[in-house]
Amino acid sequence: MKAGLLRLESLRSVAVHYGALPTPLGVLALAWEAEGLVSLNLAEGMDAALPGGLAPSADKADAEPVPLAMRLALVRYFEEGGVGLDLPLAARGTDFQLRVWRALQAIPPGATRTYGDLALQLGTSPRAIGGACRANPCLIAVPCHRVIAKDGLGGFAGDIAGRRLEVKRWLLRHEGASLDLVGEDLV
Repeated sequence: MKAGLLRLESLRSVAVHYGALPTPLGVLALAWEAEGLVSLNLAEGMDAALPGGLAPSADKADAEPVPLAMRLALVRYFEEGGVGLDLPLAARGTDFQLRVWRALQAIPPGATRTYGDLALQLGTSPRAIGGACRANPCLIAVPCHRVIAKDGLGGFAGDIAGRRLEVKRWLLRHEGASLDLVGEDLV
């Protein structure tokens, strides 16, 4: 899997576009610029995406279609979880977050690493790894769902229970992770 472009927050102004796509997990909210994906998150609270993957907006005139390459990559991922999600990325973060996110991108679909494993690899603490995972703006593309606790699933997108943990479980199963690890499919 290509690592994509991850960079530090910049002071320059760039045009960021917004869109949404329906998926088996519900609606995903995307933000992108010319260089790549800026964020990919669960669009909680949205009942449905607008037709054609347009961004939800009070003013429909400013809604934008999600770029075809991004839509196709997401469709392929949801059809074949074992292929992973390969998108150009323009996510912004600190030097440390970028290091962690690059390490996450090296974990292949169907595999997992513990927070402790990554901490040892990067010379830091499991809690710091968890913090970088929680700050990840590009869920699935930067696969923080592949990072687990030593004694269970751990958290996902800042939660340790509920719908988001169900999404983590679904993503791991979809990618072919050990059924013993992920348990019952709740999504």
